[in-house]
Amino acid sequence: MRWRVVDIVVASVIAVASSVVFFAWNIAHDGVSSLLKPLLPGLQAADGGMWLFAGVLVALVVRKPGAALYGEFVAAAISALLGGQYGATVLLSGLVQGLGAELVFLLFFYSSWRVWVAILAGIGAGIAKAAFELVVWYPGADTLFMTVYVAASIVSGAVIAGFLSWLAVRGLAKTGALDRFASGREYSAHV
Repeated sequence: MRWRVVDIVVASVIAVASSVVFFAWNIAHDGVSSLLKPLLPGLQAADGGMWLFAGVLVALVVRKPGAALYGEFVAAAISALLGGQYGATVLLSGLVQGLGAELVFLLFFYSSWRVWVAILAGIGAGIAKAAFELVVWYPGADTLFMTVYVAASIVSGAVIAGFLSWLAVRGLAKTGALDRFASGREYSAHV
């Protein structure tokens, strides 16, 4: 359960790489969101999973307490330093979203890394994202908007942050890049 130097380095590298994706998504998000908004109020949250995957991905690779929180927060912080349009608010977003994923891994005592746990962690991050953003960005939104926003955040978190992160770890493990981690050794034992 203790962090090794290699855990910190790899978690940091994944978080920095994720921050570049976050920064790029900050730019692309407006176009995608403008397509979703007219379909149903609150549906723009369906693309939010792109900001949630760092915590789940780092936790699935490193498998240590605090990994999801660390990965999501560092990715958000670097994204802000790169000059993201949302400024310093992403620091609190990253903290809240990372905590949402972290709590799921904690509920399983950091001992289950199956696909459904990854999906639940993505859902936890999605719920945290929706709750934070409804308070900060959409105070006073009507019930339909809030319901759709939360549901879209949950689905996006489950699919993008949860399932796709789990697939990414399996793909990385196949290359041998994760051989120094339980996540890599576990996959190698099944091959």
